[in-house]
Amino acid sequence: SCNLSKVSGLIFSGCSVLHHSTAAVANPAFRRFQTIFLRAYLLALWADWLQGPYLYKLYRHYSFLESQIAILYVCGLAACVLFAPFSSWLPQVLGRRPTCLLFCLCYSACCLTKLSTDYFVLIVGRVLGGISTSLLATTFEGWYVHRHVDVHDFPKEWIPVTFTKAATWNHGLAVGAGLVANLLAEWLHLGPVAPFLLAVPCLLCCAWVVLTDWGKEEAEGIPQGDKQAPINAPNGGVTHLSAKARFSRSCYEGLRCLLSDKRVMLLGGVQALFESVLYIFVFLWTPVLDPHGSPLGIVFSCFMAASMAGSLLYRLATSTRPHESFLAFLLLELACGLYFPALSFLQGRIIPEEKRASVLAWFRLPLHLLACLGLLALHGEVSGAGEGEGGSGTRHMFGGCAVMMLAALMAVVSLFTLGRNDTDLRVEGNRGGGEGF
Repeated sequence: SCNLSKVSGLIFSGCSVLHHSTAAVANPAFRRFQTIFLRAYLLALWADWLQGPYLYKLYRHYSFLESQIAILYVCGLAACVLFAPFSSWLPQVLGRRPTCLLFCLCYSACCLTKLSTDYFVLIVGRVLGGISTSLLATTFEGWYVHRHVDVHDFPKEWIPVTFTKAATWNHGLAVGAGLVANLLAEWLHLGPVAPFLLAVPCLLCCAWVVLTDWGKEEAEGIPQGDKQAPINAPNGGVTHLSAKARFSRSCYEGLRCLLSDKRVMLLGGVQALFESVLYIFVFLWTPVLDPHGSPLGIVFSCFMAASMAGSLLYRLATSTRPHESFLAFLLLELACGLYFPALSFLQGRIIPEEKRASVLAWFRLPLHLLACLGLLALHGEVSGAGEGEGGSGTRHMFGGCAVMMLAALMAVVSLFTLGRNDTDLRVEGNRGGGEGF
């Protein structure tokens, strides 16, 4: 699961939310619509978080080698890379709500594959997991934004109110999921597969809410015209684009925006470098701490609590002493707590809204490729060095992560230099003066 880094899709900058939250909360129609959305979305997030603490442990429980587990992780990331462009196209073909139902079905099947010890079945499960992760990152929010703007005609400024609330709940769900997973797997001795089985009824409940509550919501609103989108024709009239044409146009516009604005390019570089480290970290933290008997669910909850706090601190540890490694991992999550809202704020200010989805899809391409290359390099070192599962491969990988973080820091400095005098990149309270972002 890629859930340690999916917070970026949730957290909007909180600087401008306070100006609009009072009016939004006072609107009963908006509150009802928000509740209907969050009821399904939070169930989906809860099911995703449950799978975080014991994925690696499950594969080790099935007696797979670290190099084999690395290939399983790569299969999931490769599925993310290949399916990411289609995750924004699929709702245009099937509709947004059916695509959310497809996510629930696909992720449930992914969880059920964990009951098998067959390597090929587990690979299929990882591919399903990668597809589900791409759908979770786009379809639920896409449904909400469409209904919010195009159907209910609520102010766009109210959108961050909902996603800030979702982000707050998301952190709490992540901490709670680690505790529940630890309870099932270790305290009740049900084994590392138990959290995955618990995720299935959660996903079925999510599907029920999407099928019933969201269905009623759509029945009460204006019928959706998802199949086609109007554009201005050369003769001044209006024509319609097919889903395939819209997909091609979206990819082209996103790539053009990415290549034409150096700030967007730098922001994409920062995101790819930083978050690819997180993907590799998802793979590495369990084999570092598990041999020392660490309760993985509790450790996972600590990571999520550290991410809630946020910090500028990041330190890389290659020490074999578990306490120092655990502290370093907490510092990484503290850095994540600051990184994700800052990145979302910059994305909102730098990338045009109409091109944001396609630009972010291009961002995810190098992100997942870097993570895949890192895990493949680790697989090659572990299987070819002859030093066993605990050889120098992990230490070298941490060193590579440090290099990527330094490259991300250089990109941030370049971005800061370019945007230092740009008033759009100042938080609301600093528009009048002072330093930039």
